[in-house]
Amino acid sequence: MAYIKRGLYFLFMLLCGLSVKAQTQLASIDVQHYTFAIRLSDQNDTIKGKAAVTVKFLKSSNTFQLNLVKTKSDGNGMLVSTIKENGKNISFVQDSNVVNINTVAKTNSLHTYTITYQGIPADGLIISTNQYGHRTFFGDNWPNRAHNWVPCADYPADKATVDFEVTAPDHYQVVSNGLKVEEKNIQGNLKYTHWKEAVPLPTKVMVIGVAEFAIDQPGNVGQIPVYTYVFPESKEAGFKSYAVAKDILPFYIKNVGPYAYEKLANVQSKTIFGGMENAGAIFYFENSVTSKGIEELMAHEIAHQWFGDGASEKSFAHLWLSEGFATYMTNLYLENKYGTDTLKKREKADRVTVLKFEKRRLTPVVDTAVKDNYMQLLNANSYQKGGWVLHMLRRKLGDDIFWKGIRNYYAQYNGSNANTDDLRRVMEQTSGQNLEQFFKQWLYTAGHPKLDVTWKYDADKGIINVNIVQNQNVLYEFPLQIAINGQLQTISVKDKYTMVQFPSSTNPVVVVDPDINLLAEYGINQL
Repeated sequence: MAYIKRGLYFLFMLLCGLSVKAQTQLASIDVQHYTFAIRLSDQNDTIKGKAAVTVKFLKSSNTFQLNLVKTKSDGNGMLVSTIKENGKNISFVQDSNVVNINTVAKTNSLHTYTITYQGIPADGLIISTNQYGHRTFFGDNWPNRAHNWVPCADYPADKATVDFEVTAPDHYQVVSNGLKVEEKNIQGNLKYTHWKEAVPLPTKVMVIGVAEFAIDQPGNVGQIPVYTYVFPESKEAGFKSYAVAKDILPFYIKNVGPYAYEKLANVQSKTIFGGMENAGAIFYFENSVTSKGIEELMAHEIAHQWFGDGASEKSFAHLWLSEGFATYMTNLYLENKYGTDTLKKREKADRVTVLKFEKRRLTPVVDTAVKDNYMQLLNANSYQKGGWVLHMLRRKLGDDIFWKGIRNYYAQYNGSNANTDDLRRVMEQTSGQNLEQFFKQWLYTAGHPKLDVTWKYDADKGIINVNIVQNQNVLYEFPLQIAINGQLQTISVKDKYTMVQFPSSTNPVVVVDPDINLLAEYGINQL
């Protein structure tokens, strides 16, 4: 989903979340393609839409649902006027969050429905002014906010190709997923712009951005054009800072796999988040163009093109497969560019963040208790702890096997969806190791190891005695590294009490976890 969200203040304000019941009902269909024809105006915030939705039915049905927020008492929402198939009217009933469409369909049959609607988006399409006072329109769909402005199956397990056909005043430029296949001025000082995305996407990363842009192409990475879209007033700073994207992209291509999309556009926008990883058209917050952390931010969002966009989570309970991956891939990119000390510093800071978070809210990374208000999953578990799990997995397997497993995982699930057990199975097949305990304790169990490490030097015998106590309720299995006079030792810990001895000819200096490889809190005492 997105980089450390600036929109966390929306935590309990997510509009129109999908219930588990609604998702179950929607699971009877598999949307194959959307064509969204959207008309925008400068006179008001009403959008006029015509959506052609091609649906494959997974079982025979007399009715099915698409998500769309109905006009509410405050005047915001979408009102459907007609639904047609092959030019014939189809009966429907629009409820608050779904459109119930009455149609006879057999298992595995394909049907295309044309839905005509209009309204003022309650959310999802942000119609506002930018910091320079100019009117803008920006899609902002994560996690399931797309159905505030387009009819769709608004959950990550349903992926479809998409066309956006935008008609807007001709002083705007339009950016979207995929490739721009047509742009033309039409009568009434309007412009028609058609973007086509041939790679299946979840709705959370389908997007349009409509604004007055300055556009640059800082370079190509192989056959992939890299573009910058910024507000004209931000041109000087934005063209310079966003150009780092062309240096980030090759790292992921080399280490993970081919880039899935036909271009990479980096867009200054009005997203409520720090960054939003829309496929091939990443949106960044307005002040990102002058942010000192722009390289880190772009590394995170570009990593999402593989993890979250290409290989998507099956449900939001497994959000760490998106956010944890983007967090750790950012750390790996920065390690590759700036050195191991940078990785250690970032992992140490991430560990502090995780331990503080778990004092406030003790839940597992795979959090199945969250049913609809998915904004609350934008937390240190999904980001930093998910990243830490990958860091420990890398240390457990070694670099070569770790990267091979990551490449295998992406190759298998690019264009589709995975859950945590899918990742585990791929890493087991790649490594030949049983990883059930590792995944269970770090991802399905709330908390972390809390250790007391005590040591005593026996000068007469020339040995150091080390005692380790696990104080948390659930015992973990892990390697604990300690440095004795700079010499690294590894202790296998799995019981509540662990006692080991090491030879030492001098009064030792003991450092626990010197290379920052364990997600734990610990106290160290010399007896």
